[in-house]
Amino acid sequence: MTEAQTSLPAAPARPAADIATEPGSLHALVIDQLDEDQAQDLVSIPLAGKSSIADHMVIASGRSTRQVAAIAQKLAERVKQGGFGPVRVEGLPAADWVVLDAGDVVVHLFRPEVRSFYNLERMWAFGDAPPPPAAGSA
Repeated sequence: MTEAQTSLPAAPARPAADIATEPGSLHALVIDQLDEDQAQDLVSIPLAGKSSIADHMVIASGRSTRQVAAIAQKLAERVKQGGFGPVRVEGLPAADWVVLDAGDVVVHLFRPEVRSFYNLERMWAFGDAPPPPAAGSA
């Protein structure tokens, strides 16, 4: 690691209420549903101008594989009911890391240990997102 990578301050993920969303948008629906389902350590990374895969990447944790799977299934159902079309879901059988592709928003749901290992916040934020919370922190 370079000095620039290690000098980023350790900051907790923002509460869902602090994540800016446009009312009625897919991004707002995703953030609201994750908050309602008690997903932990939500981080939203704007990708507009950084990548063509989506406008937002949302990363969150569940306390167990069972909670990660339940959050993913409910979120996919809610997005479809909201009129945003079907959601592609990968990783549901193991539920250590589940990816939901809803088009403009890609959601990564992790168990805390797996999230800490892959550290997507660092990879995708290009230095402007907080590091993932330590495994086991609440």
